[in-house]
Amino acid sequence: MSVNPVKPVLVGDNDRKPRPSREAAMEAVRTLIAWAGDDPEREGLIDTPRRVVDAYGDWFQGYDADVAKELSRTFEEVEGYDDMVMLREIEVESHCEHHMAPFLGKAYVAYVPTDKVVGISKIARVVEIFSRRLQTQETLTQEVAAALESHLAPAGVAVLIDAAHQCMTTRGVHHRHVSTLTTRFTGVFKTDPALMDRFLKLAGRG
Repeated sequence: MSVNPVKPVLVGDNDRKPRPSREAAMEAVRTLIAWAGDDPEREGLIDTPRRVVDAYGDWFQGYDADVAKELSRTFEEVEGYDDMVMLREIEVESHCEHHMAPFLGKAYVAYVPTDKVVGISKIARVVEIFSRRLQTQETLTQEVAAALESHLAPAGVAVLIDAAHQCMTTRGVHHRHVSTLTTRFTGVFKTDPALMDRFLKLAGRG
């Protein structure tokens, strides 16, 4: 089955459409509290709209970040290094775009450089930026791979994300011990089974 390539959103959608005011966002929270059946004016809830809006600013700060800027500084002194560079267990904290419920897990990212590398912290930062947007795990996996492909022109990229979705654990089917695994392989990781297998083993999946 073919997979359509996902073009990473390098700058937040907020640059295309003006955001509602902070007060409008807090009023929306008050409406949801009332819809849930409680009184947004009672003592325990009076400051909740402010806290929720502040939390959204943290959870969705990826819309204000620029992946291209993070990956713009590269180093060409690779001294002939032609094996994979891999980061394991990068924290993933994201929110499902269908229910706005959190999904939490780990990302494993590797690439095989050609003539340039990037600081390892930048790879973790790319995962963080895309995670802190409303997402599906499938899209998140592809966006991380596409960003590295676009800016580093590597011989190949491998991305694996393992996450648990609260839209499945706290509502709906209520299965609490199920995680979702998504992968994306490009270049040599896709054409060389031994390299793919080594990546999966290093990610604890081999």
